[in-house]
Amino acid sequence: MESARTLATGLQRLLRTAGERLTEDNAASPLVARITDHIGVPFHDLVTVGHDYKSWEHAGLQRGIDAYLADRPPGAEWFGIAGAERHFDNISSMINAVITMGTYLLGRPDYGTAAVGPAESMEVVELGLVPTLAPDGSPVVIGVLTRESYEALCVLTVFARDRAAAAAVRDEVDRLRREHDVMRGQVLGFTSSEHRENALVTFLPRPHLAASDVVLPDGRLEAIEAHVVGIAEHAERLLAAGQHLKRGLLLHGPPGTGKTHTVRYLMGRLLGYTVVQLTGPALRFLDDAVALARSLQPSIVIVEDVDLVAEDRDLFEGGSSPLLFSLLDAMDGVAGDADVVFVLTTNRVGSLESALAERPGRVDLAVEIPRPDIRGRVELLRLYGRELRLTADLEDIAARTEGVTASFIKELVRRAVLVALREGGAAEVLTDAHFGAALTEMFDPAQSLTRGLLGAASDGGPDAGSGGGPVAGSDAGPGVQGGSEGFADEDD
Repeated sequence: MESARTLATGLQRLLRTAGERLTEDNAASPLVARITDHIGVPFHDLVTVGHDYKSWEHAGLQRGIDAYLADRPPGAEWFGIAGAERHFDNISSMINAVITMGTYLLGRPDYGTAAVGPAESMEVVELGLVPTLAPDGSPVVIGVLTRESYEALCVLTVFARDRAAAAAVRDEVDRLRREHDVMRGQVLGFTSSEHRENALVTFLPRPHLAASDVVLPDGRLEAIEAHVVGIAEHAERLLAAGQHLKRGLLLHGPPGTGKTHTVRYLMGRLLGYTVVQLTGPALRFLDDAVALARSLQPSIVIVEDVDLVAEDRDLFEGGSSPLLFSLLDAMDGVAGDADVVFVLTTNRVGSLESALAERPGRVDLAVEIPRPDIRGRVELLRLYGRELRLTADLEDIAARTEGVTASFIKELVRRAVLVALREGGAAEVLTDAHFGAALTEMFDPAQSLTRGLLGAASDGGPDAGSGGGPVAGSDAGPGVQGGSEGFADEDD
């Protein structure tokens, strides 16, 4: 028995000695040495601070680090970590694994690309470390890791001798990230990734429309511009006079009448503004979108089809979607001196939560975008046929299309061109016969759902009544409630 106890003690001592010897050897590995030799203390004496960034902030973080390194002594070289399963942990844990188990080796940094515009990208470090100096001149090592977890993150880690130096580096890099943010002044849209439905931010081209491209009743566009653009143009003087800049605009009307088209015009008018756009399933990222708009102001937050999340709570047992409260809280939570515009669109203003539609400080201007009158329909025919030669009687066509929307007129012109092509004529010349054939086709009873999808009234036809089309002001097509059509449809 005593001999067995002696043997066990000896084995324990042997294993402990071997472990200590292995740890000492691993601590001297080239990977660990790249950090400890630069900072000048053993790894177990280092202090680390870090910060987690959303995946869409990666390009901005890279620019912040690049700007930080540019202000320090030149020649800093990135190095990496070689081994398996490197993107499911953090850099500190990986270095500890090197010391205790020899798991990872010194390697080259991992690089990837990140979007910085609708058609531009930049190279970013996905896993790497770089030696440099803190603002006080002490040595530090900066690390970056894209970590795959429940939420995709980009993690900044700073190694230093003391916490103050590491925190100073972290804070300065973050300040430079905000200063050089690639998203500032861009048009941004939220989508979800395939990786556990994490949020993604995409860059969209900024539309540029002339006022003549927007056909609204007299005074409507001018009122919208005065509220959104006018406040932007006089922001400094308004603040000096003690007035707030935050504002909310609600555009309401049937689907297809031009709400989205009007929003696109505003996006082109406010060139220096960051635009954050939400529609459909992306509405669940509302909190992130508003936080982004705050940090990148002056900015516009566009919530399309707000009725999908802000329907009147009294209409439903058990209350409304939590997204409604997120929207209300977001609009209330933006400071008055923040130059943030909330632009909301809806096809069903009657079902909106009254707290959203009526309370000051949330929406302070509501503008109806109605179906166009006869003058508007003539203007729309000219607008969508501006690259064609229209020999048809536009007044007559407008009279025969009472109750339709801008989307309907746009499709009418396209179908008239198709009629001309089928007849073997010149597509650039449209006659009364071409429009007449297209109208007959579009008002065929079999296409009632199509008319509804285009926002047109459902009854009538090109010969209904006294030469008119569908009855103006009637409901959209059967079962059509104008769902989320997005910014691809210019005439919503």
